Amino acid sequence: MPLSPSVTSEVGRLREVILHRPGLELRRLTPANREAFLFDELVWVRKAQDEHDGFRGLLEAEGVRVRLFADLLAAALADDAVRADLVARVATADVCGIELVDRVRGFLGDLDPAALATHLIGGLTVAEVPGASEGFVGGVLGPVAFLLPPLPNTVFTRDPSAWIAGGVVLSPLSKPARQAERRLWNCVYRQHPDFAAAAPPVWYGEGERDYFPANLEGGDVLVLSEHCVAVGLSERSHPVAAENLAARLFAAGVCEWVLAVDLPKARGTMHLDTVLTVVDADAVVLWPRVPDLVTAHRIAPGPGGRMRVRDEPDLARSLADGLGVDRLRLIGTSPDEVLSDREQWDDGNNTLALRPGVVVAYERNVDTNRRLEEAGITVRTITSYELPRGRGGPRCMSCPIVRDPL
Repeated sequence: MPLSPSVTSEVGRLREVILHRPGLELRRLTPANREAFLFDELVWVRKAQDEHDGFRGLLEAEGVRVRLFADLLAAALADDAVRADLVARVATADVCGIELVDRVRGFLGDLDPAALATHLIGGLTVAEVPGASEGFVGGVLGPVAFLLPPLPNTVFTRDPSAWIAGGVVLSPLSKPARQAERRLWNCVYRQHPDFAAAAPPVWYGEGERDYFPANLEGGDVLVLSEHCVAVGLSERSHPVAAENLAARLFAAGVCEWVLAVDLPKARGTMHLDTVLTVVDADAVVLWPRVPDLVTAHRIAPGPGGRMRVRDEPDLARSLADGLGVDRLRLIGTSPDEVLSDREQWDDGNNTLALRPGVVVAYERNVDTNRRLEEAGITVRTITSYELPRGRGGPRCMSCPIVRDPL
């Protein structure tokens, strides 16, 4: 069947999703580079793969079609011209040095599409390119230095790619360690046969220009309904980006208003979906500190092409309006501040809805999951020893591309 991407809510039955199974890129993490690559700890990769396989298996058992990002990228790279163009964009003199650039391009160009996808995501070292250590750059940097850096955050497929209705946000990511991901996602959406045939519009992030400071990440985008999109103003998503996205959505008639939620600018609250997610048509799970720590603003189209903006002092009321319900059920974690903060750090509020009232969550967040169950939400848990080390939960690790309308 032809692919028809559409996401008009957070909880409509999930039909199709993109995941990325952890691989070579996580094996590149070391005590010396893990912080630069945005990881708090090293990851036991085999165990992380087992946990991710369990996540994928749960989704497939629920009838969800799972597409793996590396496979999509490899399929797009099956075309010789596409492969040559992407290699030329990735391996440049600024990245590899003038003496090595042709050697690196030649090495990558000789790889089959699957191996090329592996290295575009997993990186490339001096030692892996024959003869690279003989030149100035390779000799000075040493054999384990990267000629192409790995992208270990690729497992979090939500951030670089967020679907709103039938179009997509190709996120200009804020951290240097993640910025190269957008080029790979753009290749998939423009060159993979399924997506090329669908020709989805790009609501934000088209092209390769530098959007800074107007960065925007998918973890800050929640599609509350056909009428409203929520956007977090976080340490990684800028108000300029929120305004520009809103203008694009209004012009396309995609939504009627945007709820901008201003978050503390900290790693623990890096995205809106780290503090709240939608778990039913009328319910959200949220970190209890949220109402005291955030401010919210309603953005709507105004006269003469200007925005009409007003403060929203009651976040719960605003979320209810965005969801289109008269009354919102707020499901919070423990009133015990220590327990609540621990489970928020471990992505207890970062759930992925399979359908209204049924979500996937990390098993380690026992208190949050219990409270969800007590509120009538069915919780499907996944093992979570290694995957949380990158500070992302089931929603972070998934890019829904098809959901049923509510």
